[in-house]
Amino acid sequence: MPFHFKMQKVLDYREQLEEEAKVDLALKQRLLEDSRALFERLKTELRQCEDRLFQSALAPQGERWLMEQYLKGLKGDVANAAMQTRMHEQLVDEARKMLAARAIERKLLEKLKERQNLQYLREEQLKEQRVNDETATLRYKAPTL
Repeated sequence: MPFHFKMQKVLDYREQLEEEAKVDLALKQRLLEDSRALFERLKTELRQCEDRLFQSALAPQGERWLMEQYLKGLKGDVANAAMQTRMHEQLVDEARKMLAARAIERKLLEKLKERQNLQYLREEQLKEQRVNDETATLRYKAPTL
């Protein structure tokens, strides 16, 4: 009779939870990458806009005012993008911790399954040895005098 782990359904569920945590981590990492890319793009655009504003010191006042307003809005966008990036970094960190916890839960059950399987195999081996010993005892004939 083969070994049957009584908590196999629990182990399967833990594996499913770990897979879901992996998917969640991958999604959050992707959002973090997008957030970082947006932040870098906005920072580059901000630097370029500051350079244009500096170079256009002699531009008409209306045009200069528009550039300053655009620059002010761009600084706000950069600040928001930085905050979003920090938020996504925290979410990735939390997802990573969740994945680690789920992996530990699964590994504990797998170790339990492995230990129970080894115990089952030892018991089966002992049963077989007892049967062999009993058979040998019954077949043994004592020498007659």
